[in-house]
Formats: sequence, structure tokens, C-alpha cells
Amino acid sequence: MAQVRELTDALWNGAISTTESHPFTAFAGLEEYRPGLAFVSSFANVGAARPDEGLVLVDTGSVFTGEMIRMQLRAWSPDAVHTAVFTHGHIDHATGVGAFEAEARPAGAAPLRVVAHRAVNARFERYKRTAGYNAAINARQFRSAGFAWPTEYRTPDALYDDRLDLDVGGVRFELHHARGETDDHTWLYIPAHRAVCTGDLFIWAAPNCGNPQKVQRFAGDQAVALERMAALDAEVMFPGHGPPIEGTGRVREALTTTAALLRHLHDETLARMNEGASLDAILASVRAPKELLERPWLRPVYDEPEFVVRNVWRQYGGWWDGDASRLKPARDEALALEVAALAGGANTLAARAAALSSQGEHALASHLVEWAARAAPDDAGITAARAEVYSRRADAETSLMAKGVYFDAANSRPR
Repeated sequence: MAQVRELTDALWNGAISTTESHPFTAFAGLEEYRPGLAFVSSFANVGAARPDEGLVLVDTGSVFTGEMIRMQLRAWSPDAVHTAVFTHGHIDHATGVGAFEAEARPAGAAPLRVVAHRAVNARFERYKRTAGYNAAINARQFRSAGFAWPTEYRTPDALYDDRLDLDVGGVRFELHHARGETDDHTWLYIPAHRAVCTGDLFIWAAPNCGNPQKVQRFAGDQAVALERMAALDAEVMFPGHGPPIEGTGRVREALTTTAALLRHLHDETLARMNEGASLDAILASVRAPKELLERPWLRPVYDEPEFVVRNVWRQYGGWWDGDASRLKPARDEALALEVAALAGGANTLAARAAALSSQGEHALASHLVEWAARAAPDDAGITAARAEVYSRRADAETSLMAKGVYFDAANSRPR
């Protein structure tokens, strides 16, 4: 087949970019990378090993992709699934297991076993409490109206804390905990295949360690985990999104450069915090090294470095940004009405926003048009101007997260 390998080479060599083949939209099918080791390219990927006792899966996809993944794996092996490891509790990775549990099992075979880090259960409980919120933010992030957030989860049968070694049919699977994109992450090393499975610690994009609508992420810890993986000199790497990477040199380069990007953002932000800088000053001065962002696997097509900086600030400094006026701010509507009055009316603000937007000054234009819309919420002309400003800003962005927020703003009223 080689379709997945061809995708890797095309991305690595720059024949195509992750803008054209986004790591979250690549459905390239199943490919065997070693005898007894396969990879399914999906919205969220699945790795599969085939020891004598039965299949071991690294993630299971989602409720939407689980059956498709099951069918692809069945074309590769009829063996029952012995163990499924959740690399973390995100629903695109950990809710497809039902497709495999619905299969008939051989007589006398034990039930499918699910293994994960201990914090996965707390995540599932939080998801149940925040189902409405998560449905709303994921619909915004992925522009998927009508998305129903699940409220039932397959809890693990076995939990671990820092490290767990599993032996299935004489094949060892080394599970390691790491905080990064989530607090419940697991990455795996399979010595027999010299294969490392990263989960979402590597995703063929600038790391998802700053997501503005999600809970705390941990850039420094993720850098450490990536460096530990790189030290293994693995021959193949299965990422959480995007195609596998083969060859010790390529694997090491991909992991170390991703770690370097996170270390830079983490350490530079923390250094300026220790100097007493405000968040605004830090955002103006901390920039990701251009030579790293130009790597094919580090383009900011999903998350972006500015959001990582904000998350580092939140981890160490809390929610206040250092500006005294924003500690206990005026209501957004009151501020908008006052600014509009000073400017000579909401229409003046909207007109200036439109002019700035046409010149590419999207950030400033967004402030002005938002004030105008809050000061005159029933003005159809201002509503249309706001939609135009945010549509232009969305078109100018590279990350899926920023695009999702701005497209949503263009099609809704101020919240």
C-alpha cells in the first residue's frame, strides 16, 4: 500500500504542507510498519501490535470513527483485542472502544482490557459535568454545529501512576506518564519494534499546549517527555495525529525540535515573569524561533505559540494579566458605551474598524468593532460590519483554533 508512508515523505520533504493535508483531517488508511505492527491513519490515529495473546491497541478512535477503524484492523488481523491503552481521555482517542467490545470473543477469552493513567477517570467525570460547555466550544473550534458531547465513557480496568510495563504474549509495552497537552497523558515504547507512540504529545503541528478554550496545559513537562522519547533512538514513531515517522534520525529530529519549541516558549515566558513583566509585555517580546516554525511538522495550523505563552502564564501566574484596570474591570457593555460616546457614536467606531480591517490591522479592528456592536446591538449596519471584520480576521489566521473563534464571532452576536 505505502499510502501512509507516501504522505509522511511528502510532508517531510515539503511536497505538500500541513495546510493542504491537515493532521486532523488525514484519513490515509492502514499500513503495516513491521511484521505485527500496524498504524491506522484517522482523525485520531490508532496503533496496533499483534502479540500471540491478541491485539494491543494504542487508542481506539472516537464513537464516530471506531467502526471504520475496526474494519480496517480486521482486514489486517482477525485476532481479538486483548488490551487497549488510552494515551489520554480526549474523546477522539478514547471513545471508539465500543466497536471492539461489541465483537464476539473466542470461547474462554477474557474481556477486552483497557489501561490508562489514573487521571483519565477524573477527566471523564469532568466531561460529564461540563457536557454542554464542551459541546459549545468544540462546535466553535471545529465549526461543527449540532455536535453532541458524550456523557458515557468506558472507564479503564487498570490504572497506573508514573510507569507501567505490560507483557502481552511475550511483547513488552512500556507505559510512561507525562503532563503536556493533558494531565493524563501516556506515551508508550515497544522495544521489540523499537517503536514509540506519542499520543498527542506530537501531532504534526505546533504543540496543542495553549488551547484558549480548554483547561491548563503543561509546556515544560511536555518538553521533558519529548526529550525522553528522543533519547530512546526509536526507529518508528506513531503520533496522535498525522502520519508515522520512520528512521532514527527523523524521529529524533521531530521530537527534539518540538521539545525545543516548547522549552523556548516556556523558559522565556517564565524568565520575564520573574522580572516582573506583565502578560501584555511578555506577549510582545516572546516569539517562537522562526527556524522552528518553518519545520514541516511544527507549523501553527492547529494551536499556536501565542496561546502557549498565555498558558505558561496561567500555570505559574494565575488569571490576572498584571493590568490593574483588568483586575475588577467594568462591564463590557459599559465600557463600549463610554468609548462610543467619546468617539462620537458607535457608527464612528464601526467605520474606523472597517478601515483598519481593510489595511490588515485585524487585532485593533476587532476591539473597535466589538465596542461598536455592544454599544449598538440592534444596528444592522454595525452587525454587518462586525461580521466582515471577523470574517477577514479568520481568513488571515493560520491556526484552526483562532479561525474557529473568529468565524463563530462573524456569525453570532457578542456574548
